Amino acid sequence: MTDQPSSDTRKLMFYDPTEHRIRSFVTRAGRLSTAQARSIETLGPQFCIPYTKAPIALDEAFGRSAPTIFEIGFGMGETSAKIAALMPEKNFIGVEVHTPGVGSLLKLIGEQELQNLRLIQHDAVEVLTHMIAPLSLAGAHVFFPDPWHKARHNKRRLLQAPLVQLLASRIAPGGYLHCATDWQEYAEQMLAVLGAEPGLKNTADGYAPRPAYRPVTKFENRGVKLGHGVWDVVFEKV
Repeated sequence: MTDQPSSDTRKLMFYDPTEHRIRSFVTRAGRLSTAQARSIETLGPQFCIPYTKAPIALDEAFGRSAPTIFEIGFGMGETSAKIAALMPEKNFIGVEVHTPGVGSLLKLIGEQELQNLRLIQHDAVEVLTHMIAPLSLAGAHVFFPDPWHKARHNKRRLLQAPLVQLLASRIAPGGYLHCATDWQEYAEQMLAVLGAEPGLKNTADGYAPRPAYRPVTKFENRGVKLGHGVWDVVFEKV
């Protein structure tokens, strides 16, 4: 996900063989700062949408009608806030399971007076399945999911056919799915899995140039300076 300072704090997303589906997180503890807790208490009621097994009325949730972008796993929220500020004409729904990340992004929402962000603290797969209506999204972002780089763990990666198919079913024709990773092997898997989904077509000949709306995070910038690669994959819903 976005804004991870080190590999051990990446958002964990994997296939759960006990439930025969992709899960978008592994529960883990995290320290909640005073500022994050205060933001949850004061801003949560306005900007957080409770999980329910019913589709969201997007116009009511945002108080307006606008194209909606869905993000899976926003980490500490810095990138999400920057993108939302850059595109005030669009609505953004960010899903994150870890409470410190939710508190951090709520804090940024308050500081920057952002009105076009709504957060859901829950498993992203269940949110997509039950709360997001088919063909209702203008786009989706999956930035820097955990690469599970050991071969025996590759099956735990989030971006596999079931989730890609689910995401594609929620994106309207002409919308997009944008994924990014700093692991080349995972980038190759992203290209293969998205390319195999009949409802999507690649917007580039292979990897895409980084779209201007996706800022370079501090973590990513450090990696680039060390010679590490970053790959963006952008597919369009047909």
